[in-house]
Amino acid sequence: MGALSDRRFRRLLIGNSLSSFGDSALYLSLGIWAKDLTGSNAAAGGIFLAQGLAALSAPFAGILADRVQRRPLLIVTNAAMALVVLALLAVQSAGQLWILYAVAVAYGAGFGLLAAAGAGLVKDLLGDEDLAGANTASITLRQGLRIGSPLVGAALYAKLGGGAVAILDSVTFLGAITALLTVRVPATPAQPERQVPPRAQLLAGAAHLRRTPLLRQIVAVSVAAMLVLGFYESLTFAVIEALHRPPSYFGVLMSVQAAGSIAGGLVTTRLIRRLGEARTLGVALLAWAVASLVYAIPMIGVASIALAVFGVAVPLYAVAVATATQRYTPSWLQGRVHATADMASKLAQTLSIAMGAILVDRVGYRPLLFVIAAVVTLAALPILVRPAVPVRLSYRDSPFTSVVPSQRER
Repeated sequence: MGALSDRRFRRLLIGNSLSSFGDSALYLSLGIWAKDLTGSNAAAGGIFLAQGLAALSAPFAGILADRVQRRPLLIVTNAAMALVVLALLAVQSAGQLWILYAVAVAYGAGFGLLAAAGAGLVKDLLGDEDLAGANTASITLRQGLRIGSPLVGAALYAKLGGGAVAILDSVTFLGAITALLTVRVPATPAQPERQVPPRAQLLAGAAHLRRTPLLRQIVAVSVAAMLVLGFYESLTFAVIEALHRPPSYFGVLMSVQAAGSIAGGLVTTRLIRRLGEARTLGVALLAWAVASLVYAIPMIGVASIALAVFGVAVPLYAVAVATATQRYTPSWLQGRVHATADMASKLAQTLSIAMGAILVDRVGYRPLLFVIAAVVTLAALPILVRPAVPVRLSYRDSPFTSVVPSQRER
């Protein structure tokens, strides 16, 4: 991977991965914590719902990521999140459940800003030919760390309580901050100067997605899939109950999924080069459909196979979407386009998390898995059979007025 030959990218990759270790340990522990405090699968799923609601701040995060220098913005955001997470030390009983939800919302907003600015930073740092490799390395390493981080988080939670996991996460943010402080990155390119109404600036990311056929198709398919994939956040706890395991077994299953993601990461870049971003996304969706059908069988070994297959699809999906968004978006618009695409899929996922939290205790987890398999398969077919042609738009002066097709479009 060409990206790994860049020393600056390697430093950022290591720092972000260390931070990601603490993040995933806490992320998974929050659901367990809510379940233990209330005994409710819906309360556990509500943690992920709270994180999803923070996606509503994405347009503001995107414009901030485009209007200020990205490296200082990332440093400040990481530092703020390191402090926010320590509020969890106040949680002692079900009466403080709201603190879990408040931190989850802050987490979601913070990660939205980190993702928007981080995507732009990578675009500023590397050439287009290295973006798929960079995204694959980042996502695969992040998922690989989930082999150990859920177990560490669950062990810390079981022995010392959720506060210990919060402290671990707070400390690991220092890894990302240190990496950012020790690398020099190009200044964020300025957007074309023009008097533009604030509303148009805020919606520039959505305008670009609408005008770019491949990105429009990828986002539409992602939203359709996420309208049901959020069911997993609540139904997994129901599966664990069916397997006669405690809520902390969630960490074990997530480690199995992470192992699958490592395997998927080994082939993601080559698959994108051979099939393109659109069809790679379609392959990921079909893998999720198969995993959902297998997951309906209440046996530990079978459930592990299902989550391993699910994990294989995670880097295929994430790298395909991220690479297409970076490759077919100008650098000065990266934050808003990434934030808008992320908001669309996150809001769809949030809606499905809410529906899943309500339905899982009423209809059971198996019908939800069958619905997931059906909807995801239908979403995959158009992008596999007839993917949009990749084109780059060339803007004259500003993205808010006219768009001139590049030579590749004509």
